[in-house]
Amino acid sequence: MSRLDLGDRTTALETAVRDAEGRIEPALLDEARAVATRARERGGLSAEHTVVALAGATGSGKSSVLNAVAGVAIAQPGVRRPTTSHAMAAVWGDGADPLLDWLEVGRRHQVGAPSSDETPAAPRRRTPVGDNSGLVLLDLPDHDSIVTEHRMRAERLVQRADLLVWVVDPQKYADAALHEGFLRPLAGRAEVVVVALNQADRLTPDETSAMLADLGRLVAQDGLQGARVLAVSAKTGQGMDELRGLLAKAAARREAATARLAADERAVAQKIVDECGTAPPSRQGNQAKGDLVAALEAAAGVATVVDAVRVSARRDARAATGWPLTRWVGRLRKDPLRRLGLRTADREHRAPSGRDDLVRTSLPTARPAVRSAAASAVRRYVEEVTRGAADPWVLAARSRGQAGIDRLPDALDQAVAATRVEASRRPVWWSLVNTVQWTLIAVVAAGLLWLLGLFGFAYLQLPPPPTPVLTLPTWSGEGIVFPGAPESGAGDGPGVDPFRIPWPTLMVLGGLALGLLLALVCRVFGALGARRRAMGARRRLRQSVGAVADELVRTPVGDELARLASCRTAATVAAS
Repeated sequence: MSRLDLGDRTTALETAVRDAEGRIEPALLDEARAVATRARERGGLSAEHTVVALAGATGSGKSSVLNAVAGVAIAQPGVRRPTTSHAMAAVWGDGADPLLDWLEVGRRHQVGAPSSDETPAAPRRRTPVGDNSGLVLLDLPDHDSIVTEHRMRAERLVQRADLLVWVVDPQKYADAALHEGFLRPLAGRAEVVVVALNQADRLTPDETSAMLADLGRLVAQDGLQGARVLAVSAKTGQGMDELRGLLAKAAARREAATARLAADERAVAQKIVDECGTAPPSRQGNQAKGDLVAALEAAAGVATVVDAVRVSARRDARAATGWPLTRWVGRLRKDPLRRLGLRTADREHRAPSGRDDLVRTSLPTARPAVRSAAASAVRRYVEEVTRGAADPWVLAARSRGQAGIDRLPDALDQAVAATRVEASRRPVWWSLVNTVQWTLIAVVAAGLLWLLGLFGFAYLQLPPPPTPVLTLPTWSGEGIVFPGAPESGAGDGPGVDPFRIPWPTLMVLGGLALGLLLALVCRVFGALGARRRAMGARRRLRQSVGAVADELVRTPVGDELARLASCRTAATVAAS
């Protein structure tokens, strides 16, 4: 995988900081901003120069090491402590002034140019660094100075240097102030850290080896595994060639600045990643969404509405297809859908302008109960979708989700009221069955009139008019006897009279029987249709409740989770 460009890394870090605003400790965000700003500023300055800082405690010999590396007495070691109050720069090559201005280092010495202190009797020693290598070597104030201003200057330059050379002495190489205050914060930056054990001339070879091993162990414990540790003596020159070689190599490669800034950005970005927590599983969000919508359905009284749709649809089916003489009995029962104010005609009457937001239902759910159920559902949803996230993100998501709780009762009621729960049109078969039923009623009425007329003729003792008779097949011992066969059988057996029924009687009885049978059959189909209507209403109501959940809960919480994901992704990129 190709290495990430420093500019892209800085952009990713800035994105993470922007997304983490208000969610992560301000101190960490300030640190990240400072690192990003430092990267932008350093990136706009000379890439041909490598800034190496000689840092250390009072009396460690930083100034002597500077002189030894430069090959000329630039810094004046002193007996009085603290000696170095302002940083001094030894510069190899030209064009470093803007960089030194940014570093706020005013004391500068151009290595390679004759100095006023040099005389023919005291020629300048040559150094393998090279006059045009672009090395900028800083002698910092003591990091343990009793003067606060001196310590602050040292700390600022430690942050801005490209390569750090920590100069320690045999007496204080294990000082807690050094390791806890400076080396441990540099954990993960071993490639830009060198630890030089100065004054090695005071030690025997065995003591030097033992002390280097102990110093290497301490440095590794500080998180700087792989940092170079070497013994030097500014007085005798021991180890100075190795140190000059390291600095010359760093100056020639011109990668220390990028490496230092990238290491700083990786370190602070990793802290932000840790503050983001772990990402919740994607399927967990889908399950939580379903649970939230189900809970809001219960809070909105969707089950009550669906039951009312089923009962009303069955009632409407009976009113349209039932036996006309008993339909009025069903109308005596109250329409549950109209009682809830969910009939289409009722909504149009209450909101003639077509504004569904003005419509309200008559659901009996108490408002405090709705709010309590909705609040519990929202809390459970937020807990599920933010599982694994850091507490500040969880609290922010919970706050965003609960901000709409006060609006949920009205929003859910409006959603239910605005949802079409009735069928858009009556089934065609209802009209057909209704026509058949009234036809049968007409047949029954005609038969009754016919019978009434025959009764009148008989009552007046008038000759009755001829009445057609329907002859039906009958059963005899010899089998079925069809109409038209002899009325009595031949032979010894008795005759079998066929079954005859007058047409008026058949019209009345048949019309009543067929009407009742058709009503019973249609009641079964009407119940099946009512169930389908209820299922359709439940589906549409679920969509409406889901839209409310999206608007008032899922979208605000989702925005927070998207912000968290963006922060985590950007920080992960910067930390890679």
